Formats: sequence, C-alpha cells, structure tokens
Amino acid sequence: MSKRDYYEILGVQKNASDQQIKSAYRKLALQYHPDRNQDNKAAEEKFKEAAEAYAILADPEKRTRYDRFGHAGVSSQAGAGFDPSTFAGFEDIFGGIFGDFFGGGRRGGPERGSDLRYDLEITFEESAKGVETTIKVPRLESCESCHGSGSAPGSTPAACPQCQGRGEQRFQQGFFTVARTCGRCHGKGRIITKPCLTCKGNGRVQQERKLTVKIPAGIAHGQRLRLHGEGEGGTAGGPPGDLYVFVEVAEHAFFRRDGNDLAVEIPLNFTTLALGGSIDVPTLDEKEAFKVPEGTQSGTTFRLRGKGMPDVSGRGRGDLYFTVQAVTPKKLTKEQRAALEELGTVLPKEKFEPRPSRDVESEEKNIFDKVKDIFA
Repeated sequence: MSKRDYYEILGVQKNASDQQIKSAYRKLALQYHPDRNQDNKAAEEKFKEAAEAYAILADPEKRTRYDRFGHAGVSSQAGAGFDPSTFAGFEDIFGGIFGDFFGGGRRGGPERGSDLRYDLEITFEESAKGVETTIKVPRLESCESCHGSGSAPGSTPAACPQCQGRGEQRFQQGFFTVARTCGRCHGKGRIITKPCLTCKGNGRVQQERKLTVKIPAGIAHGQRLRLHGEGEGGTAGGPPGDLYVFVEVAEHAFFRRDGNDLAVEIPLNFTTLALGGSIDVPTLDEKEAFKVPEGTQSGTTFRLRGKGMPDVSGRGRGDLYFTVQAVTPKKLTKEQRAALEELGTVLPKEKFEPRPSRDVESEEKNIFDKVKDIFA
C-alpha cells in the first residue's frame, strides 16, 4: 500500500513555510491525540501519520530529500514502527499543545506566596511632607509549629502510595504514554499522615500583621510602594510574596497639583490690583511675601520658583503658580459707596470694544494649561 503525500497529510502546499507546517501539525495533533480519542484506532493512526509527516517536513535536510526523491529519499527516517517522540522539535510542539492537558506533572515543590495589595489614603499635606504610618495586613503566613510542612512536630510526610512519590501517574494509550497529575496527592508526591494541629495540615495560618510604611515626600495619587517579602507566605518552604501599597492622596482645599507644580487662586480687592501692594501667598511651608505690581489685571498669573511639591526621588521641587482674581464686594456701606462714586467721577472713561464670542474650548482650559501658555 503506497503512502500518502506528506504535504497532503498536513493539508499544506509544497511551498508552505515552516510556520505553516508547524501550525498545521499542531491542529491535527490536537484533533487526533489518543488521549482525546480513547479506543479510537483510526484517530490514533491519523495522529501517528501526521507526526511522521511533520518529522520529515520540519527538518530542512529531510524535506529537501523528500521533495527530490519522494518517500524513497527518506525511507530510513520514516515507515513502520515510527515513534513520534524520536524527532527533534517534538517536545516543543507536543508540550505547547498538551502541557496543561496532561496535568503539568509534579507540583509539590516550594512555591512563592501570592502578592498582596493594600490601599492607603493620606492627606495632601502628608504627601508633600512624607509620613511614616502603621498598617494592618491580614495574610497567610508559614505555620510556626510545623515550619510550613503541614505535619505534626516529630512526624514527616510519607510518599504517596498511589503514585509512589512521583506526583504523577502514567498510562499507556496505544503507542503513546500519557502522564496525569496524581489525584490523591495533587502532584505533591507526598501525603500528610499526621496533620499539624495548628494549621490543620495546610502549612500556613491566617494572621494579621502590623507593618510600618514610610511614605516619601512628593508621592502622587496612584503611585505604589513595594514591600519586599511582606506578602503571603510560600508553600512547602517557598519564599513569601510582596506587598504593594497603593497610595490615594486626598484633594486639597485650594491647591491643585500638576506633576510637581502647584496652582492656587488668590482673591484681591480692586485697590490692591490698581495701586499694587504686598500680599502673603500661601505655600506648603509658610506664607511667602509677594509685591503685586501696580495696575495688575485680574486673572494675571505669577510664579514662585521652588515652592511646589518635592520630587519623590528627592531631586528638587516644582514651582507654585498663583492667579490673582479681583473680588467685587456684594454689600457696601454708605461711606464705601460714596468713595467709589467719587472715584468713578475722576477715573478716565475707557472705551470698551466688543469682543468675539467666547471660545468654549478655550474657556475650559484649566489653569495649568493657561500658565504653560504664558510661561512657555
């Protein structure tokens, strides 16, 4: 009986790329694998046939001989008694498709503990100055009574009688051997005959730990800190995971942050804007004296260098931008009204020209965008 063409078996053209050949084989191997087609001899033969075809076409030298001479050119590499596990690349192909399908083998070794997350809320001032605080973290820790083994003191785990300590069981299916994770020991290869009374054989116990966290000055909302080894304890002697502290910074009453820069609005009366004068500008540390120039217009923005937020890495500080806004009194005394009326008689009659309609998009620009336009 003549053999089928290898390209026909895999369902690819003779000019198919290596990747196309590999993909075609993976598809057939998954479809006809004996573990999915138990007691199906036809599927077993198709699986074996596809593996034989791939063994030849995946090897550049063998593929060249096959293209020139057909089956006769590769008769020593294929034919009766062909074992798909003998050709290079089979483990890569097979493992990629069926690694999890077989159960993944033994899983009884030490495993790293899980990472944990803790959300910490601090004030705006604490983010600016830095703070040291204590948090309580519930987590699984290695049992101190049995040191994480799960066995009572004085006893040791025994080899699993079902898998003889291998953590997996093997089954012969046609020409192929299938390995599955042992159902009794769940891949550990051992069973606990005398469980620890403290952890009930789990090797870990639930605890709540107090940890001191140092928040660096300048930390921003949404940034996180990593505390190495402060996550959950590992299993079977494995290392602990890490704890990630996510920082949530509360909004300030009047400061707004953009990177390391701050912005604030300061209300001033008409007299100070018109005549100029010294004002106290609030900062993160203490008030800063500033002289407002004569004739300052409402909405003017000034900058105080180095008065913004400290950089979290410790490299300098940002700037503070403050915008002065004229405040119109809602109620006037008789004396104030009389003074303003008298002032109105001596002030020049300015001619106000109509302005274009408002640009809504421009109006919606926040103070940081406007400041950048001014100080660019």
